[in-house]
Amino acid sequence: MAENEPSRPKGAFDHRLKRMRQHGLKPEYRLDETEAQKNRFIDCGWGRLVFANTYGETEKLVEVLRNERPDRRDIAFYVRDPHVLVGSAPQELFLDPSHTFRLDLATYRPARNRRKGFTVRRLSSRSDAEAINELYLTRGMVPVPPEFFWSQLDPRTITVLVAEEDETGVIVGTAMGVDHSRATNDADLGSSLWCLAVSPQARFPGIGEALVRRMAEVFKGKGAPHMDLSVLHDNELAIGLYDKLGFERVPYFTIKRKNTINEALFAGPAVEDKLNPYATIVVNEARRRGIQAEIIDAEGGFFRLSYGGRSVACRESLSEFTSAVAMSICDDKATTRRIVQRAGVNVPDQILAGSADEIAAFLDQHGSVVVKPARGEQGKGIAIGLTTTEDVMAAVEVARTYSNDVLVEEFVTGQDLRLVVIDYKVVATALRKPAEVTGNGKATIGELIEIQSRRRSAATGGESRIEVDDEVLRCLTANGFQLEDILPEGKTLPVRRTANLHTGGTIHDVTGETHHTLIEAAIKAARAIEIPVTGIDLMVKDPRQPEYRFIEANERPGLANHEPQPTAERFVDFLFPLSVPQPVRTTLNRAGT
Repeated sequence: MAENEPSRPKGAFDHRLKRMRQHGLKPEYRLDETEAQKNRFIDCGWGRLVFANTYGETEKLVEVLRNERPDRRDIAFYVRDPHVLVGSAPQELFLDPSHTFRLDLATYRPARNRRKGFTVRRLSSRSDAEAINELYLTRGMVPVPPEFFWSQLDPRTITVLVAEEDETGVIVGTAMGVDHSRATNDADLGSSLWCLAVSPQARFPGIGEALVRRMAEVFKGKGAPHMDLSVLHDNELAIGLYDKLGFERVPYFTIKRKNTINEALFAGPAVEDKLNPYATIVVNEARRRGIQAEIIDAEGGFFRLSYGGRSVACRESLSEFTSAVAMSICDDKATTRRIVQRAGVNVPDQILAGSADEIAAFLDQHGSVVVKPARGEQGKGIAIGLTTTEDVMAAVEVARTYSNDVLVEEFVTGQDLRLVVIDYKVVATALRKPAEVTGNGKATIGELIEIQSRRRSAATGGESRIEVDDEVLRCLTANGFQLEDILPEGKTLPVRRTANLHTGGTIHDVTGETHHTLIEAAIKAARAIEIPVTGIDLMVKDPRQPEYRFIEANERPGLANHEPQPTAERFVDFLFPLSVPQPVRTTLNRAGT
């Protein structure tokens, strides 16, 4: 050191040297590692997490990735020289377009206040495992064999957390963490977070943050120096969360094997314009089977599928096989009601909106009514639970902006059940619940609605929003609130009475527990209309009980709303039966006889 050069504290030099070692481009491979510390990977159920920094030979790393099971997704993490590894097998491997983020657990501090409305805990039962797989499927992730959680998972190495709603007991989030020290026999001393998933139907904010924080606390308690994770480069919401929690991006790379699960990551962006989720789910299923998809108009959701000499034009789940007559019946709610009633389906009482005296008499008979346009969809122009002639007449005027004819219908209390019928078989059933907000004691109801609307929009690709209209104001007034009021902490308040997804509602799968009478009613209604693909809406007391009233039929049901049920698969089966493998066709034929 020159005499006139100022001295630098040794601590600062050591700190920079430590950061260079931790954040260097090439994770260190130590030649003095024992045999037990070399070529390490761990089975996580969805696939293997391969610690590439424990592999000294590229050939052995390529070999382990080649041994990936067809239904799994292996991940090579901390890859040194990713260009060399991909160059060794360019037809088989690809560089994952994800960023790696690291949380320094030495400086991490837990949140001061715990989020309310849900509890984060460890996986503890088979029902937890089943709920986790349902979450994985709804988020397009690889499910884990249920027996893995009980017979193969070492809880000292792999930590599985779930977020459970306190009121309902429903699992609405999950995360998996890996202790690198145990997984690699101390070849790597860190930890990592994987499979963070939050239900799009979750009612409470902060679930993802709570899961990440709890995992960080688990590994901080074990003495791990840091927790890493990998996130797709364009997942802005997740990256925003990690930035908020103090994660920093580090230059480590991930390599995966090319397979059908990862296809969207290495095939590049689609050449056509972006389709909405309802068209995308069908087009993706068709392409997986080798069916040609031609986008006619992305904005409207129109496309054409071609396979084996057959070509079918579709708009989302509406195809050429739905006749114009069937569409006309569904378009006119009064006609739909008459036709299904003649087929023996239970329907509510209904009149065409007329004079104030006629409406008053109908109100006297039923006490509470629903006003809705005779034509229309997505819950637009509908008012529910009206009890005065003045309110009904005002709602009729609003409904007339959507349709010249307006219906006044007996208000039937209960739960809104959607049944998806494809080829006259019910393939999915789900309860649709109206939009609601939960108070935090600080925000106004208007602010809570805006926050919830953003969350619903993000979870549904922009398809679900809560518009503040007369129906919202009416619903708030009926519960004694205004938009400017601050909702007490923990109080849940419905803000609409219609349960349509497009107006902020949520949808909850109940396929395995729906009463056979309800299933038979949906099939009976579909056959009466002669429509092969439809969404039948029933008002029910409970999906496990036979009581119901028919509400309406939708000629273009949203198939993307019913995960984990295979609605898109059954729709493509209906369009192109020969695209189904012969063993599957045989099984389906046996099930139908």
